[in-house]
Amino acid sequence: MSILFKIIIAVIIIVAATELSKRSTTLAAILLAMPIVLFVSFTLIWEESKDANKIAMLTHETLMFILPVLPFLFLLSYLLKNGTNFYISLGVSSLGIILATLLVQKYFFQT
Repeated sequence: MSILFKIIIAVIIIVAATELSKRSTTLAAILLAMPIVLFVSFTLIWEESKDANKIAMLTHETLMFILPVLPFLFLLSYLLKNGTNFYISLGVSSLGIILATLLVQKYFFQT
């Protein structure tokens, strides 16, 4: 598939989420929580390769990277609600993702 087509899909999702957040943070959160990027990516990879094993491996590895992100969402929300600067909150939360990812990779990542 054309790289331009893939870029357009990604931009549409990002713009939709940011514009939707101006009207309703709940609806924007639902869009962001949906695995639409996963589904679109898996579909595009499938159409290019028809390789079920590749998709299965990608699905497993994606899960191993989603798990460390969950605490980040709680931490970012907590810090922002308690008045911490946005960029500091994002930085601290990002460090949390890095640490959690390293732990998940060390103890749970089996390929």
